[in-house]
Amino acid sequence: MSSYKLYYFDLRGRAEVARLIFAAAGEKYEDIRYSREEWPQHKAEAPLGQIPILEVDGVKLPQSLSIARYLAKQFQLAGRDNLEQAKVDAVVDTVTDFVQKYIPVHLTKDETKKQEVLREEAPKHFKNLETLQKIYEGNNFFVGNHLTWADLWFYDITETVLNTDSTILDKYPNLQKIRQQVEQDAKVAAYLKSRPKLPF
Repeated sequence: MSSYKLYYFDLRGRAEVARLIFAAAGEKYEDIRYSREEWPQHKAEAPLGQIPILEVDGVKLPQSLSIARYLAKQFQLAGRDNLEQAKVDAVVDTVTDFVQKYIPVHLTKDETKKQEVLREEAPKHFKNLETLQKIYEGNNFFVGNHLTWADLWFYDITETVLNTDSTILDKYPNLQKIRQQVEQDAKVAAYLKSRPKLPF
């Protein structure tokens, strides 16, 4: 049985999708959180000088989405066969397309710019996600009508977006349904209820 340590700041940020995967799988791990002040003392321990890092039986893995993909495969949240995994990855990549447009602006804390990017980018990417959900017959989820890490990744990023614009998903009932299904998963719900309220 593998042992897991997840290293990150005391934020949701790039580690939260991994935490959600651990929660959905009901798997134990050591959640190691550094303050900004502590991090410089540990930076040299990181393979690429950055976090998050997942340590699996002493082996350190960098890169947040690689970590999430590995965990999803370990815990059967990546798709039930190779084709389904490819569908899940397509959804993940589409969510990531939006993340790459929005998060740099989100981190500037420029509220006007945030709203502008959401108006310009969200409709295109959310429509693409609805298209994939439809062709992959996800119904209540994105793929195969069961929870995968694509649903968790979407949930995580839209949690951040909804804090900026609470109406952003009003025109996308199918995407709202996916968020509801994630929140109704018993293990995820328990995690969401118990976790500290942290900024992105």
